[in-house]
Parts: sequence; C-alpha cells; structure tokens
Amino acid sequence: MFTVIAMAIITLSCMGQNVDNSTVRSLQLNKYLGTWYEIARIDHSFEKGMSYTTAKYSPAGDGTLIVVNSGIKNGKMKSSKGKAKVTTIPGLMRVSFFGPFYSDYRVLMVTDDYQYALVGSKSPSFLWILSRTPQIPHETLESILIEAEDRGYDTDKLTWVEQDSPGVSWN
Repeated sequence: MFTVIAMAIITLSCMGQNVDNSTVRSLQLNKYLGTWYEIARIDHSFEKGMSYTTAKYSPAGDGTLIVVNSGIKNGKMKSSKGKAKVTTIPGLMRVSFFGPFYSDYRVLMVTDDYQYALVGSKSPSFLWILSRTPQIPHETLESILIEAEDRGYDTDKLTWVEQDSPGVSWN
C-alpha cells in the first residue's frame, strides 16, 4: 500500500514539470571556464540563504574541471569545491560535490560572447541564470527568462541573488 501511495505522490509531483533541458549544440569549454556570478536560481537546500554567489570553473589537468562555488551566508564566506567531468554531449557535464555522487550540469543556453548562461539539470527543480558580471542588462535578462519559460521552467520560482557589494571581507 505504501508503495502505491508513494508512486502516486511521485507521479502527481512530476505532472506539469516537463521541461526541455536539452543542452547547447556546441560549447567552447575554454570560453566557458572562469568565474560566473549567480543572478538567479531556483532555490535549494545547499544554497538557501546565500548571497554574492559565484561559480568558478578551471581545468584540473586530468581532463576534469575544478568547480568552486562560493557565497556569503549569515555574514560568513562559504565555499564548496567539487569536480566536473566533461561528457561527449556538448554542454553536458557531470558535477560532484559529494564524493562519488554526480549530477547533471546542463548548459541550456550561452550567449555568443560567453557573458551570460542559462544552466539546468536533469530535474526541473534546478535552474540558474549566470553572468560574467554581478549585474545583467534588463534586455538580456528578459531574453534569458523567455528562453527558460519557452523550455517549460517556472521562472516564478526563481530567487534573485544579491550581488551588490558584500558587507564582509573576502580575505
């Protein structure tokens, strides 16, 4: 009986959550590397309450990438180091911050100049808008939001990340 109830709950929770999480047709990884500022995200437990969040991607030397996510929570700098494996599918990486457990990292959209990106996962519960700078022009943001909505994401669930000057020392 519990199994039937659990399956019904899972089925109902997934209804209406079909998204197009297909990746970009091509990704020049060397242009994607570097620091990205998180402009907005669908909030989740590991970033809840964080502001001034960034993600930095750099080569590890063994074909993988070093991923460092940073931000401020409760006035203190927090960071998490992980690694990403590049796959044969352009724009799809497998990222791990917790030992042997990997999650999809899907570059859904990136501008030609690699200044702005829309990133998702296998689940419709994960979505990020990234920028090379702490602020994003309104027109660019609007086009990224339209892209996310056209793919089926609920942009009303986005949390807007504070990226103004933080009140703590980064040292």
